[in-house]
Amino acid sequence: MDEKTIKETLQKGERVTLECKRAKAEVPKSVWATYSAFANTIGGLILLGVDENLQEKDVSKRFQIIGVDEPNKIITDFWNTLNSDKVNENILVDSDVEVVNVDGAQIVCIHVPQADWMAKPIYLNGNVYKGTYRRNNEGDYHCTEAQVKAMIRDSNADGNDSILIEYYGMDDIDPDSLRQYRTEFRLENNTHVWNRVDDKTFLRNLGGYTEDRQTGREGLTLAGLMMFGKGLAIRDRFANFRMDYLDMSHLVGDERYHDRLTYDGLWENNLYQFFRIVSPKIQFDLPKPFKLEKGWKRKDDTPQREAVREAFTNAIIHCDLMMDAGILRIEKHDDRLCFRNPGLLKLPVETIYKGGNSKARNPKIQNMLRMIGFGENVGSGFPKIIAAWKETNWGEPQLLNKLDVDEVELVLPVPSTKATSDTAPANAPVNAPVNAPANAPANASVKLSKTQIAIVKAIINNNHVTYDDLKTILGVDRSTITRNIAVLKEKGVIRRVGEDKNGYWEVLLDIKIVD
Repeated sequence: MDEKTIKETLQKGERVTLECKRAKAEVPKSVWATYSAFANTIGGLILLGVDENLQEKDVSKRFQIIGVDEPNKIITDFWNTLNSDKVNENILVDSDVEVVNVDGAQIVCIHVPQADWMAKPIYLNGNVYKGTYRRNNEGDYHCTEAQVKAMIRDSNADGNDSILIEYYGMDDIDPDSLRQYRTEFRLENNTHVWNRVDDKTFLRNLGGYTEDRQTGREGLTLAGLMMFGKGLAIRDRFANFRMDYLDMSHLVGDERYHDRLTYDGLWENNLYQFFRIVSPKIQFDLPKPFKLEKGWKRKDDTPQREAVREAFTNAIIHCDLMMDAGILRIEKHDDRLCFRNPGLLKLPVETIYKGGNSKARNPKIQNMLRMIGFGENVGSGFPKIIAAWKETNWGEPQLLNKLDVDEVELVLPVPSTKATSDTAPANAPVNAPVNAPANAPANASVKLSKTQIAIVKAIINNNHVTYDDLKTILGVDRSTITRNIAVLKEKGVIRRVGEDKNGYWEVLLDIKIVD
């Protein structure tokens, strides 16, 4: 660091990553709280020998370079204390502490990096609950017990979701959720040996069920309960955690939202059902060309849709499921999608943008989703999102580490659908000129109603979509869904493959939807 850089830094004022302290002849005692706070937050710079006038409203005039009298002594004392039992761990190297001449005065610069997730919390005086600090715009503050426990949980290299949840077993699993997942698993992994085992063994193989060999105790893991558990069982054990989806697009008048998925008793509120129900909703308005390839297999994705699913997956696998009052919240707006999960980033933001490193809080859940085709486990997920959005003119994704509420938010700008949705024709055409199946006439063309188009879009998004899902997505009654499904079958647009419970929908025409 040089004189010019320091002056430019001071022009911006004290903030989350900058602390200035008057220090003429000794290391200020308050340095250690700042060291802990910077290490436990996102790192920062401590400048010794800079005085701050808090009464000065002009930030550019607030700081005065006074220097230190004996920089070598101060540095020696700093290192001696840092390597004592004052702090639990020294995370600095020699180059992190330096002397810089500014306006003829000597100041000591201490660069404190963000501590590695396995090293947190960094605390003082041998007391993790009283000596742990974090940083906000107001300075250093004592962490709450809940915040300390969250850091301790995050330091576990095996993640948080493999722990045994005592007294919870297979009776607490929602059979429909597990059945639906196993159907998806079978479709994605047709020859996998796990397809032939019973539900308990299947869950054990996935990491959803475990046994403590020392005590003989067995039961569901956190991953198993949260992914496939009955809603009542989840609420009994984790009463402070919830999932929430809000569609705040296309609002009229005083509407706060027009679609919401929350704990209302209408669905089994586990993570699998939340992901399954919400995924089609947040992709519904995104552009989606598709065609049939090699028989029944659809080629119907875009990098943007893949990125949205990746964002949703990331919100789940990085979610702190044991945080007090934690909310996994997905919001759909006219111009953006927002993914919020409780728990701060385990890795520095720049590392996440770069990719190549993944430290999921919930690696078992990560694997469960990966086994049915969702999510990356090699640290490429966020770069994939960035790359997909670079292909568009939709704006730049924002990854926000919200320290004040212990939450991460990812904002994905999307093209506004309000105008097109409000003015869409009632009978927009669906054309099928290319790659139609053998029994379909060449250059076939059908006209579908707005409701029928919406049903086709929903099936394209999720070929396991149910009648109840369609009711929720379209906001109509079941008889309307049933009637329009029959029309679509009659026109040869869709068909049902397999039985009602374990089957799936197939789009028969290579169609292009023209809105």
